[in-house]
Amino acid sequence: MAGTAHMTAAAPPGVEAASLAAAFVTALRRAGLSCSPDRAVRLAEALRLVPPSDADRLYWVCRVVLVSSREQLPVFDAVFAAVFRDGFSPAARHGRAAAQASPPGGPGESRTRPSPAEDRAPAHTLPPPRPWPVPAVAAAGPDSGDRTSPEREAVLAMASAEERLHGMSFAKLSDEEVLEIRRLASRLLLATPRRLSRRTRKSAHSSARLDVRATVRAARRSGSDTTRLLYARRRRQRRKLVMLCDVSGSMEPYARIFVSLLQGAVASAGAEAFVFSTRLTRLTRQLTHRDPDEALARAAVTAPDWAGGTRIAESIRHFIDEHGRRGLARGAVVVIFSDGWAQEDPGQVADQMARLRRLAHRIIWVNPRKGAPEYEPLVGGMAAALPYCDAFVSGHSYTALAEVAAAIRGEVRPPRTGRRNS
Repeated sequence: MAGTAHMTAAAPPGVEAASLAAAFVTALRRAGLSCSPDRAVRLAEALRLVPPSDADRLYWVCRVVLVSSREQLPVFDAVFAAVFRDGFSPAARHGRAAAQASPPGGPGESRTRPSPAEDRAPAHTLPPPRPWPVPAVAAAGPDSGDRTSPEREAVLAMASAEERLHGMSFAKLSDEEVLEIRRLASRLLLATPRRLSRRTRKSAHSSARLDVRATVRAARRSGSDTTRLLYARRRRQRRKLVMLCDVSGSMEPYARIFVSLLQGAVASAGAEAFVFSTRLTRLTRQLTHRDPDEALARAAVTAPDWAGGTRIAESIRHFIDEHGRRGLARGAVVVIFSDGWAQEDPGQVADQMARLRRLAHRIIWVNPRKGAPEYEPLVGGMAAALPYCDAFVSGHSYTALAEVAAAIRGEVRPPRTGRRNS
């Protein structure tokens, strides 16, 4: 045991599979590798299905679940080496495999055989993995071993096209890939922060507020002075979620995904959904339909200005006058999906955003153009609106939608701009 340092459970001794998966995914994200939160859950499930008895298995289970493109391999190998192998190098691993494959006394032995000091690993570290050809799992024939084993099923399930799509920009998706991402986006759970409601509920603790009305009513029913004091606490409830999506021509590659996200928010979080181009259209009723295709078809018919021009200031003014001041935006989390390209004076956009800022609890602006490395919100309607936003995120891919969900929960800091209020 001391020479091999094998692991005997689904994770290193004393470490739960879920904790290991969450910690490793966090390390990858800090190193710059794009990993959506659901991959930590899938990694924990894979570690339970395929118990990593040695470093070889652990490496390949993590790689199949977390790596979706060849460009991610250098970062993944470096983080895995730092976390699990104490300086393990993938290049050294392949060189060590070539040395083991060459015949004793052959011409390549002196060049590739590792030194004794390099070949020995400390007892507290994991040994370097044996070479495992990647195509062997995917290209195995129908008669290649046990096809019903949990290990094979887990590897094939994790190496799906769905994982590859997570980091792709919505503008680069094919029609078939758009359908898949739309299905995933409609299943995202969006939760707003909680607030204290004016409604109360009974409480047995004297630290709560004394409910005078309930106490007096109890005394009147008994016909005498009450001997029991009744207490109540204010209830907590979710803040309202309002989503406004730009469906103009410049947003067309992204709007088809965002509208599916709106549909899921209406169904799961009771959100209010609006779309705008040259005018504002409320789509909450149309998006409650269970069939996503039918819901989007009704939405397209209801909004005749789909893929038209962009009037951001006029659309926000219409929302505030017709819906916001009547209670829909008061204390709500308002999410605006738009690239900020407007046909109006930026000063008009700033005026309407200032009005919305006075009503809403949080304003989140989702701009898919922000996903480009060289993008800066310096001109036009985006520059005018940004000082009044609590969060500015991209949402240009399925992985980036996790940041949108975090901003709705209140976990994203406001952008560093000028004054927020007027």
